[in-house]
Amino acid sequence: MAEPRERAILIERDKPLASLSALMAGVAGGRGHVALVSGEAGIGKSSLIRRFLATAPAGWRTALGGCDALFTPRPLGPVEDSAAVFGAGFETLFREGADRTKLFNALLAALDGAKGPHLLVWEDLHWADFATLDLLRFLGRRIALLPVLLVITFRGNEVGPDHPLSKALAELPPSSVTTIELAPLSARAVNLIARDAGLPGDWLFEKTGGNPFQVGEMLAALPADGSSLPASVREAVTARQARLDPPARDLLEQISVIPAAVPPPLARALMPDDADRLIADLTSQGILQASPSGDLRFRHEIARIATLDRIPAARRRDYHARILEALKALDPGAHLDQMVHHAAGALDGAAVLAIAPEAAARAAASGAHREAAAHLGTALKFVDEAGPDLAATLYEQWAYEAALAARIDDEVLDARRHAITLWRLLGRPEKVGENLRWLSRLHWYRGEAPEAARLSDQAIRVLEKLPPSAEQAMAYSLRSQLHMLNDQMDDAVAWGNRALALEAQFPNPEIRAHALNNIGTALVFRGRREGEAMLQESLHVSLDHGLHEQAARAYTNLSEYAVAFRRFVLAEKVLSDGIAFDSEHDLDSWTYYLSGRQALLRLEQGRLKDAETISCGVLARDDLTLVMRLPALLVLARARMRMGASDAGTLLDQAYSDALATDELQHVVPARLSLIEQAWLSGNLAAGQEHLDALMLLSVDDRHPWNMGERAVWAARYGRSVDGLRQNDLPEPFRRELDGDFEGAAAAWQALSMPYAAALARLQSPDGATLSVGVRELEAIGAQAAAATGRRRAAELGLSRALPRSRRGSYSAARDHPLGLTRREQDVLALIVKGYSNREISEALKRSPRTVEHHVSSVLAKLNAQNRMGVMLRVQKEPWLLGPDAA
Repeated sequence: MAEPRERAILIERDKPLASLSALMAGVAGGRGHVALVSGEAGIGKSSLIRRFLATAPAGWRTALGGCDALFTPRPLGPVEDSAAVFGAGFETLFREGADRTKLFNALLAALDGAKGPHLLVWEDLHWADFATLDLLRFLGRRIALLPVLLVITFRGNEVGPDHPLSKALAELPPSSVTTIELAPLSARAVNLIARDAGLPGDWLFEKTGGNPFQVGEMLAALPADGSSLPASVREAVTARQARLDPPARDLLEQISVIPAAVPPPLARALMPDDADRLIADLTSQGILQASPSGDLRFRHEIARIATLDRIPAARRRDYHARILEALKALDPGAHLDQMVHHAAGALDGAAVLAIAPEAAARAAASGAHREAAAHLGTALKFVDEAGPDLAATLYEQWAYEAALAARIDDEVLDARRHAITLWRLLGRPEKVGENLRWLSRLHWYRGEAPEAARLSDQAIRVLEKLPPSAEQAMAYSLRSQLHMLNDQMDDAVAWGNRALALEAQFPNPEIRAHALNNIGTALVFRGRREGEAMLQESLHVSLDHGLHEQAARAYTNLSEYAVAFRRFVLAEKVLSDGIAFDSEHDLDSWTYYLSGRQALLRLEQGRLKDAETISCGVLARDDLTLVMRLPALLVLARARMRMGASDAGTLLDQAYSDALATDELQHVVPARLSLIEQAWLSGNLAAGQEHLDALMLLSVDDRHPWNMGERAVWAARYGRSVDGLRQNDLPEPFRRELDGDFEGAAAAWQALSMPYAAALARLQSPDGATLSVGVRELEAIGAQAAAATGRRRAAELGLSRALPRSRRGSYSAARDHPLGLTRREQDVLALIVKGYSNREISEALKRSPRTVEHHVSSVLAKLNAQNRMGVMLRVQKEPWLLGPDAA
């Protein structure tokens, strides 16, 4: 039956094979690609891949790996299976547990520097760990410029929209991805196979639905005399195995308990007397299959599950225990993930508690924090067998890894509280303080600022009763951060300085970078320029020590300061550098937050369409937290308000609601100011007065000079004054408007490259000529709502005849690309993203190589990218950079 069985697997697969071969030809031409091969279990994905691998041309290097159905998947399983393919240096890094950034970059260098192309095959990614999915994102975003064809297989019917694999695939550039979905065999094909086997085709199709593996198993299960037909695939698997001798069935049952590949030494340990003969018999019959390295698996997962399901629970636990002991004897360090799986299956609590923390530490070292949390979660199922110190450690470690994996729910908070209770019982105040600090941070991430502050104070009280320590310094720095975020800048500086003083005794670059950032931000937002140097030092410390999150935080706070204090030259540089850094290191949330700040910069520069384009691009993401979305949402609301869009009110209400949820002045004050501006533009002064009253109460202690100026001029526009205002403390444009020098205020705004603010100042003037200039400027930048307000004001003053004829401004007169790319540069950018070389760009655009080289250099400079790969990464995260038509 072997021939029709093999035929069943590969029949009607010519088109998928041809598609893969075409992609291989494209990669050979210099453009990497990702092929997604999907289909239900048994559809023939692995058989298709084996046939395709056999056709790989000379010069291609192939690397085959896969994922397993373990309780907790192996971190980077596909890479572990094929590490040797990428060179001894990479394999050493992998085996030594190098950090994820170093490992990913080493793999990228190995692929990019290889003499020939690579064919990477990762099978069964529906079981992938999160580190593997992160690597998929990392390579997929860069693959167009690599000589690589990456083929991944998965069960499409098991991967819904919320599956982690779906989310990872959604982040790959569509132009670099091809989907090949394998369909069941047609009724005609099954009939042909059945006829060759002397079977009724309708019966075979009805029983299998055209699933190639099931067709093959039904054929293989037929008794020699054809006396009876199996009723199902499970029955077919059972009937086929029933014809085996008892030792072969015993080995199959034991292997069915192992959801990973089984190396020959493990099989021999399970059946020491006759393993080699049994393996040879089972592989020759097609029940098991061996990889090129000799590792064994069932021919298909369906057959493994059918075998596993018929094993009684008690015998299954015995098999788990037997396999665990065999793994310990072979090489315990190499099989930690499997050992946790089998220890849990054997209900061996002592083994789980001993092995799971070590497996978790290894997973965390590779960046697989979800898998680390899963191992620790397995250990917590046996926590009643642990001593109090081990239990406390498990709770705090699980809470830490779960939070790193973006899980900050009540269960994580409760784990920290369990740890605190146990450490108190054990008389370990230093651990109590540490966990209180982490609990404070978790509440802050959840937007629960008052609880975060309360817990931070508790942590400090506990730690201050102990000798000074680095943990105490970090607690001080966290308190500084909470004060800074709530605009309590003097307290932020004081606590930050205490943190730095302790850090000097216990040097720690992360604490230093964190504290410098808090102090520097607090100082600059009080108008003290010395804080800028501290922010720059925080950035340099972070970059020098590879502290990516701290570097991203420094870029973020520097950019917020530069935009808020209208230092636009600095803002352009910091935003450009920060977005490039975040993109290069796949710090997506930070990237989009900075993009929101870039949108605000464009709004302040009067480039309303650019602001709208960038903010819409950020808000199109559905995986960002409220805090990461809020800057872009507020910019979009303000831009559409100024353009007179009908949805501006709804957007402003949403932005204000979200700002209130943060309970942070840095978000609430701009949202209130926007509602005040909206009311003024629409002529609803009563609503504006209410918002102004609330803002005055909210901001009584706000000493941010630009916020103070905004409040003062909006109060004046509503015919009010601000009590206790020291006008000389305000920036020049506000002082001039409050003095009635509207033309001088406008000139000051123009000097800052802020045409909208300049025009708004001119609208306050009773002079017809000044009003006319203001209206004309507003219409030129597309600010129709403000222009209409200017015309109403002129009518009230009897000055309408002094105004220009009403017209819509032509935004095309201004720069129409967020980073100032010319139309030709946008064409070049689009071709770079497609993977074109300079020569190919020259041919496509019919421009000389020298001209193209100049355009490419200009694109790289404007995107602040060091190379083509940097350009591609930015465009993938900021698709609006391709221009208004593409966005």
